[in-house]
Amino acid sequence: MRIYKVGGAVRDRLLGKPVTDIDWVVVGATTEEMLAKGFRPVGADFPVFLHPKSGEEYALARTERKSGRGYGGFTFHASPEVTLEEDLIRRDLTINAMAEDDQQNLTDPYHGQRDLEARLLRHVSPAFAEDPLRVLRVARFAARYAALGFTVAPETLELMRQLSESGELEALTPERSWKEISRALMEDQPQVFIEVLRACGALKVLMPEVDALFGVPQPPAHHPEIDTGAHTLSVLQQAALHKQPLTVRWACLLHDLGKGLTPEEEWPRHIAHEFKGLKLIKAVNERFKAPRDCQELAMLVSEYHTHGHRALELKPSTLLELLQSFDVYRRPQRFEEFIAACEMDARGREGLEQRSYPQADYLRGAATAARTVAVQPLLEKGFKGPELGEAIKRERLKALKAYKENT
Repeated sequence: MRIYKVGGAVRDRLLGKPVTDIDWVVVGATTEEMLAKGFRPVGADFPVFLHPKSGEEYALARTERKSGRGYGGFTFHASPEVTLEEDLIRRDLTINAMAEDDQQNLTDPYHGQRDLEARLLRHVSPAFAEDPLRVLRVARFAARYAALGFTVAPETLELMRQLSESGELEALTPERSWKEISRALMEDQPQVFIEVLRACGALKVLMPEVDALFGVPQPPAHHPEIDTGAHTLSVLQQAALHKQPLTVRWACLLHDLGKGLTPEEEWPRHIAHEFKGLKLIKAVNERFKAPRDCQELAMLVSEYHTHGHRALELKPSTLLELLQSFDVYRRPQRFEEFIAACEMDARGREGLEQRSYPQADYLRGAATAARTVAVQPLLEKGFKGPELGEAIKRERLKALKAYKENT
């Protein structure tokens, strides 16, 4: 039995990056031997075990063969005869197909170290094209390591293009797709993820609503970058620079989908794009089974982001409607995330990235003013049921009028 550290842990150590998760592969062992040493089995499809003390994953060396469509369409074979090189060749990228023993002696049969130095994301073997999930994974690695100068090797991008055209991407489950998408959006340069998907034709398959934004012009007075797709990428980049959570990043990606529906004769104006985009966002949300908080914020940001930009001009009654729509009294965090998404949208414009956004503090102040309305005095006056609701609304409107006058 020989044990090797593999994959990301080896890659990140060689890059000088912190190593978080460690994966191990065990060569020359059987399931019975692992159980005898106290390892706990967890793999349903192939033998994976948890270390009795550290809890880290140890997998028996295995080979795989394509047996069906999609990410799960593989037959695995694990046995003591499978070599380390055979195990490594089934991995996605050369930089993920390296192993090292307990003395840090490197096994690198597919030149991963060379590609690390060349800053290339290159597939290990033609079997790469058998797994559609790898299109998303490579795009995610491109987003993660873009700051280090990594790019996708042309021949790998070509394989990704073939996969995108093959219909295999449609076989991915919503859960697997969302796992990759959500992880990619939380990388330092999530816009690179979208750029790579677009470059290989995968964006058109997975998110045609986002792909449709490229080439759609906007008024240059408000959008110096003009192209709606370029603007979306810039907004996403700003969200990452400002360390926004996943909910905000997802909303930033989808906030302008309605502009993709504008007839060409109406360009560069996009009348009512806030509402037109809602059905598209709903479709994307359902396609990937996005978490509810992501779904809700994306819909709300699309509908109300122009309200956010015009916050200083809104009538108190419109401001109250906005606050009610977000249920700021019970869900203050959601309104805070809406404000963040609006600010990222304002900053995601060429040359305006450093522009101040006074609307943010104004909206926060309005929410605070509305929240300070006390219910108890109204109860003491005998209001109840629908009448109480109307009385609270009147008092909140009064508070917002005072707030606007004093700001």
